[in-house]
Amino acid sequence: MFDKLDTWVNFHQQALNIREMRQNILAANIANSDTPNYQARDIDFNAELSKALNNQATINHVRLNTTSNRHIQMKAPIAPNQNILYRIPYQASADGNTVEMDQERTSFIDNSIHYQSNLTFLGEQFKNVISVLQQG
Repeated sequence: MFDKLDTWVNFHQQALNIREMRQNILAANIANSDTPNYQARDIDFNAELSKALNNQATINHVRLNTTSNRHIQMKAPIAPNQNILYRIPYQASADGNTVEMDQERTSFIDNSIHYQSNLTFLGEQFKNVISVLQQG
């Protein structure tokens, strides 16, 4: 049971990390909507999540230095590199800026909803585990 929970929590952790990174990129696009020659950027969420989940098993882990054999060995994964892509604008602008506010707002809201959904699913799973543990 705990292996399934660990896998599930890991999936949502990776998804939340990538959603957070995407939210920051989208916010930067919106903030630079009037900056001449600014190139709108984004990431492919599905590709990044797949890469993060696949790299989880093959990544080299960094070990903490322990001074006693009674210390617990902890593993900290090295974060994979994300590929930030440039958006191709639907309509060219005179100042070279490729930010299209309608698209950015839609992507920002969509990403926010998915982020909140991940948090809700994760919270519900923990409520279920707590309920099972309380029932004995």
